[in-house]
Amino acid sequence: MPKLAKSVAEIGNKLTRPIGDDKILVFNSEIANIPGIVRLTLGEPDFNVPEHVKEAAIKSIEDNQSHYTPQKGIPGLRKAISNYLAKDYDVHYDPETEVIVTIGATEAIYTSLSTIMNHGDKILVPTPAFSIYMDDIELLGGEAVEIDTSKDDFKLTPAKLKEVMAQEPDAKAIIMNYPSNPTGVVYSKEELVALADVIRDQSLYVISDEIYSQLVYGEKHVSFAKVLPEQTILINGLSKSHAMTGYRIGYIAAPKEFVDQASKVHSFTVTCPSNPAQFAAQEALQNGLDDPIEMRKTYKKRRDYVVKEMNELGYKTVTPEGAFYVFPAIPKEFGLTSDEFCRKLATEGKVGVVPGDAFGAAGEGFFRVSYATSMENIQEAMKRLKAFTAKLL
Repeated sequence: MPKLAKSVAEIGNKLTRPIGDDKILVFNSEIANIPGIVRLTLGEPDFNVPEHVKEAAIKSIEDNQSHYTPQKGIPGLRKAISNYLAKDYDVHYDPETEVIVTIGATEAIYTSLSTIMNHGDKILVPTPAFSIYMDDIELLGGEAVEIDTSKDDFKLTPAKLKEVMAQEPDAKAIIMNYPSNPTGVVYSKEELVALADVIRDQSLYVISDEIYSQLVYGEKHVSFAKVLPEQTILINGLSKSHAMTGYRIGYIAAPKEFVDQASKVHSFTVTCPSNPAQFAAQEALQNGLDDPIEMRKTYKKRRDYVVKEMNELGYKTVTPEGAFYVFPAIPKEFGLTSDEFCRKLATEGKVGVVPGDAFGAAGEGFFRVSYATSMENIQEAMKRLKAFTAKLL
């Protein structure tokens, strides 16, 4: 066999800039083998997929639904998505021309960025934020402009947005994610309107990742597409609402002009999602709109318990109003970075959480706790965190 003239890395770096690993997954893997550790690291619902949804997937196999589907997704699912968005959020999309079924919200984000970005483009990202946004932007040869929200209770303010937009007039888009991973914050309609007023009529897309929209504990979720439909690329999916993470069904809903181009990126990248997953998602949206209710009640009980315990132990946190994460601050008197604290907690306290710097520079000094696990695990973790904290004080 002839020797390769260049390494894979040398060839690849001509196509994209070198990127780092996903720190959330890397850190979780590094601590996974610590004996007896309780991990509150990943955003993986501990519920099972509803039975009627599983049956729809099985039926699609039995009915020999095994061929390529339309690249935008099966018509019944696109219609179900359109009806769901209209009923729950009062946003309206033509299922034929304004909806794409994707391989989870992850592909929806990548496809959306790929559609609008050229090499060197800048994307605004309020941080702390899910690390995949920055990773995708870097992979596509762009630059993520992080907007630090840590001094504003993790919410982007119109004043800060206006300031950054003036500094970055050529930015292509801003990525909004709420309920937020990792902070759990949500935006009211009034807050969204104020942000929309800053963006309206500017050459700026809003990529609004609303994957946790069914896990809101207070006032009903308001979509960014409700206040700025003509500039919003709405991303959502079934992973969190119906515990269907492994089914990998997400979707993009956006104006036709954008979807016309995004559907090409999507089809060239993945062709189409799998049949069983699409038919399962269609069933979930047609007959399972109440499925998230009990999950949401359970998550809220866990949220209340974790926030109470954190506050009593001296870990200041903004109370999350959605999703299933808490993002507490590390007491400054500990003198530890996010990474140092979380490694020490894992090795000595036998509790796994994610360092805040995995979510951007604004996350330094914090850590993320996922309560998408059993109350038994959460209670044991809080018991261990209490003992660990006592040793540091």
